[in-house]
Amino acid sequence: MGLSQALSTAMSGLRATQAAISLVGSNVANAETPGYVRKSIIQSAGVTGDYGSSVLLHGVDRQLDQYLQTQLRTETSGAAYADIRSTFLQNLQNVYGNPAETGTIEDSFNKLLTAFQGLSTSPDSQSARIGAVSAAQTMAQTLNAATQGIQSLRANAEMGINDSIVTANNAMAQIAFINNQLQNNGKTDAATASLLDQRDQYITQLSSLMDIRTVVNDLNQVTVFTNSGVQLVGTEAAQLSFNPQGTMTPNTLYNSDPTKNNVGTITINFPHGGSYDLVSTNSIRSGKIAAYLELRDNTLVKAQAQIDQFAASMASALSDKTTSGTAAPASVLPQAGYDLDLTGLQSGNVMHVTYKDNTTGITRNLSIVRVDDPSVLPLSNTATLDPNDEVLGINFAGGMASVVSQLNAALGSSDLQFSNPSGSTLRVLDDGAPNRSDVLAASVTTTMSSLTSGNPQLPLFTDNGGLFSGAITANGSQQTGLAGRISVNLGLLGDPSRTIVFSTSPLTPSGDTTRSDFILTQLQSGNYRYSPQTGIGTTGAPFTGTLVNFAKQFISQQGEAATAAKQLADGQSVVLNTLQKKVTDTSGVNIDDEMAHLLALQNAYSANARVMSSIKQMYDTLIQAM
Repeated sequence: MGLSQALSTAMSGLRATQAAISLVGSNVANAETPGYVRKSIIQSAGVTGDYGSSVLLHGVDRQLDQYLQTQLRTETSGAAYADIRSTFLQNLQNVYGNPAETGTIEDSFNKLLTAFQGLSTSPDSQSARIGAVSAAQTMAQTLNAATQGIQSLRANAEMGINDSIVTANNAMAQIAFINNQLQNNGKTDAATASLLDQRDQYITQLSSLMDIRTVVNDLNQVTVFTNSGVQLVGTEAAQLSFNPQGTMTPNTLYNSDPTKNNVGTITINFPHGGSYDLVSTNSIRSGKIAAYLELRDNTLVKAQAQIDQFAASMASALSDKTTSGTAAPASVLPQAGYDLDLTGLQSGNVMHVTYKDNTTGITRNLSIVRVDDPSVLPLSNTATLDPNDEVLGINFAGGMASVVSQLNAALGSSDLQFSNPSGSTLRVLDDGAPNRSDVLAASVTTTMSSLTSGNPQLPLFTDNGGLFSGAITANGSQQTGLAGRISVNLGLLGDPSRTIVFSTSPLTPSGDTTRSDFILTQLQSGNYRYSPQTGIGTTGAPFTGTLVNFAKQFISQQGEAATAAKQLADGQSVVLNTLQKKVTDTSGVNIDDEMAHLLALQNAYSANARVMSSIKQMYDTLIQAM
């Protein structure tokens, strides 16, 4: 090896050492910089002349474990999802309140029972009557407040989605921008490594919002997809759009049918045209956005359904009167059946007919529902809570003749015959043949509208002053949002004596506790079915129990859900922190290691410099000898 070759080799060593020292300085300076990945020089030996090897520099390498990074992004998405759900469910539990505290649903209901117990003990006491009405008012106001709390949480979720979309669009735009810089760069130097650090931070930020996966090409460019396969960003970024609806109400619900949907939905608009609904296709399955969607459209909707069901059951328990049909007159023999008095039948009220099909031996229960809005017909069998019901909605807008015509058209094949012998009477008969069908029972349930009808039933609770009858219209079920609208009958607020006096002709006797006893019995021990839309029970086996049973059930269920969500969030946090530590150990800067490396580089630099000094002395000796 000539002296010139030796000098060239020593100089390459100095250059490599200088580059490595520069990276050590960069590593140390960025030891606390979030997202910074430790860098090192990529170098190899190169042949120099006939003897020896010089050092060749190929760029900068990031000390990154790709597998750990992928796992970290997955867990970041899961942890963000779990954390959002835990926070919201804790807040929802605060809306319901601790049963031991005052002002909660259970506390208000217990005070309502206590007030009516006191009223039955002292029916002529004006203070007891006022106390009962006041307790009912407190009960209604508690449900109103719970509705406001739930809808406020839904509005927060809607705002959370909107904020997340803004953040996601910025992250995707930055990823695309860096991808294009990498395409134009074509190098693996420190600047490129710095760009990759920045891009990884944006990808991690995106992973906290939704579940994603990435594919990297030979130019270090990354393509980001959702786990469901929708491409979000490559060299160009898609744009997410969201149309927040502002104020949320119980009737502001998601529907996959755009014409029926009245909450914000997320659409992805692709760079070269075309769009895709990410909500209806369930394309986002984890991360903050998925949690917000789940809460807004499912969890909190069920919570509202629970208190709406409670309010509806409580109102109907006191106002609904079921009257058995009277046997049809002998003049219709050999046919047999019942006459039903439909006086006072409200939209949503039900006529029940039980008949036996003698050819099959099957007994069938038929629920005929009064409907005043024909746009909702036909009704499904879930319109009532009895899983054995066959539900038939009948439009009453055309009067009794139209009602009879609709019933005969719908049920003629069942060998049932309907007629209107007079006034508001509906007659249902079998066909008179012994081997065909028999009408076994019939009844009608009506909502009492008067406080002094002569019956203990009364509309103690109203829907913003109107009767609650369970009506179904194009806007949905009257039950939806009832907890936010429920109020005490204005007539009772003006005259609390109606909690006892249920008849004025003849006048209810002094000391009569018929009405207060009825109210107390219905509230305390009446058994009712509850909709599976509340998340309790199923369509085939709906939950059945007292009002207090139902309240305890959904409040307990909510407490358990909040606890489980907290445990899941804590578990996800532990997993995420463990992975972050592993990534830090693998890719982060360890000052002690860098200092030890710096000492080794100093020694290497000194050695290379010494070689160059020796070569200089050799050149000097050679020149002097000449």
